[in-house]
Formats: sequence, structure tokens, C-alpha cells
Amino acid sequence: MTHRSTRRTVILATGASALLAGCSKYDSGSGSSDSSPRASSGQQLTTTGAVPVGGGMIFKDQKVVVTQPAKGDFKAFSAVCTHQGCLVDKVANGTIDCPCHGSRFSVEDGAVKNGPATRPLPAEKITVEGNSIRLA
Repeated sequence: MTHRSTRRTVILATGASALLAGCSKYDSGSGSSDSSPRASSGQQLTTTGAVPVGGGMIFKDQKVVVTQPAKGDFKAFSAVCTHQGCLVDKVANGTIDCPCHGSRFSVEDGAVKNGPATRPLPAEKITVEGNSIRLA
């Protein structure tokens, strides 16, 4: 006995496949679906004098944000929003801001200050040697 596909079965299967393909665009594990290469370890990002105290700088190509919450205290975080993988685009008023849905993260520790994101920005490793800030 063979099982014939009905029109309803074909339509439901097609819709389910399309839904799964659309949902798989975002990687819930890392917050980024982009597979472009990251910056190499040791690459200089900027100088210490270029990062404003209480603010930060975004390095889109490297997908890194470097902040200076207090004078001489430098932090680095992923520039990929943990909500849906957009790149953050601004550092102002003590937060790192995502343009897609309004999530904001602390320049001090990457914690969520305003959703819809529920997870903080992951920390990135940097080294500060003299006047140079480099990826670790």
C-alpha cells in the first residue's frame, strides 16, 4: 500500500521548510550568523588616546567594540548584538547601541541596559601596551 501525498501535506511541508530556513538565519549560540573572518590576534585596533573616556569605538571589520569606562580602563566586547546578530553602531551616554531593535549594552561590562536583547555582549580579549590597543 503506497501513501499518496495530498495537496494539504505538500503545502504544510513546504511552509514548515520555509519557516525553519528563515529561523536558522540567526545563530542563537554566538549571536552572529556572519561567517566572515575575524581580525587576527595581535592586530592593532587603535591608540589609547583615540578612545573617549566614558565612551568607545566600534571596529566593524573586526566586529569589536573597545570602551574606556574610566580613565585608563579599557574593555572590549563583541560588536554583534546578542538579540538578532546586527552590528552595533554607536557608543554614547555610557551604552553601546544596536540600531536594529534598540538594544543597549553597558560600556563597563557589556550587560544589557535596554532590551529586547537578554544576553550581554561577550567580552573580547585585548592588550594595552603603551599607547597601543591590540586584539589579544
